[in-house]
Amino acid sequence: MNRIAIVEDPRYADHRPPAGHPERPERLEAVRRAIREREDRLRRLAPRPGSDEEILRIHEREHLALVAEAARRAPARLDPDTFASPESLDVARLAVGGTIEAARAVARGEAASALAAVRPPGHHAEASRAMGFCLFNNVAIAARALQREDGLERLLILDWDVHHGNGTQHSFENDPSVLYLSTHQFPYYPGTGDFCEAGRGPGEGATLNVPMPPGCGDDEYLGAFQRIVVPAVRAFRPEIILVSCGFDAHRDDPLAAMELSGAGYGALTSIVRALAEDLCGGRLVFVLEGGYAERGLHEGTAAVLDALLAPEAETPPTPEAPAGSTLRGLVERVCAVHGARIPGIVAA
Repeated sequence: MNRIAIVEDPRYADHRPPAGHPERPERLEAVRRAIREREDRLRRLAPRPGSDEEILRIHEREHLALVAEAARRAPARLDPDTFASPESLDVARLAVGGTIEAARAVARGEAASALAAVRPPGHHAEASRAMGFCLFNNVAIAARALQREDGLERLLILDWDVHHGNGTQHSFENDPSVLYLSTHQFPYYPGTGDFCEAGRGPGEGATLNVPMPPGCGDDEYLGAFQRIVVPAVRAFRPEIILVSCGFDAHRDDPLAAMELSGAGYGALTSIVRALAEDLCGGRLVFVLEGGYAERGLHEGTAAVLDALLAPEAETPPTPEAPAGSTLRGLVERVCAVHGARIPGIVAA
């Protein structure tokens, strides 16, 4: 009991974009409701601000100064979609520190798994650029903290947000110690994440993208996870799994065109949980990214927590991938890029 850690704090609502912006403070109400409904089975962790040293492991010093200056002169625009309010620097630091604390609690065995319900999100933030509602790259910074402070060497960042995490990919594309694996709607914002993007130099092969066409639902996602994600993760053998957990592939989301259900998110969580238990002592951390529909956020959060709280991971059957199907095409395209390195990726 109480082995699932939660980072959640009312101060995350103090980052305030303009009225009508989709990444609004009210997003967290649906997440909080799912957490409160399971409160007696969860363990809360207090967030703390991320330090300059932690942030600068991923971001350039000029970027940190730019975010600080934007908050000082707020309201300010950092890119066409990304804004700063007076509290944004402090809240973004709190998102960084909360993500690190969740990840380190799991890495140290103080929690079996964790959910960091933080905002602003992070996976679009580049080393020198805020973009896509993101100021600092929370999950990337946490990954480096685990390597520097906790001695972990091989990390998986699994990004199932509906948008490709360009900032996370670029943070690690030369680094063979971090596998970045993303499923995302494509072509779509931010335009990155095609099949051929597989890493650079010593990191070649440690980036794996599954760009999916609009309209994909539970069968396509479950099939992609079981036919692509599972063999790739088994081949890499990470010491911990960090999930960039967006809920914007939900069928209700206003910013995307995917068809995942709440049950689908639960099934994905069970697949990833089973992998973590088999490969890395169950060490599994979810970090909130996108999700802009109240029902999608509530159903997704509830599904993740219920799958983590279940007595054991119940992995679903693998959907068929008949010739000519979307799923078959996805697997064949990934095989063309990664098949020689990961022979377990097969369409049949």
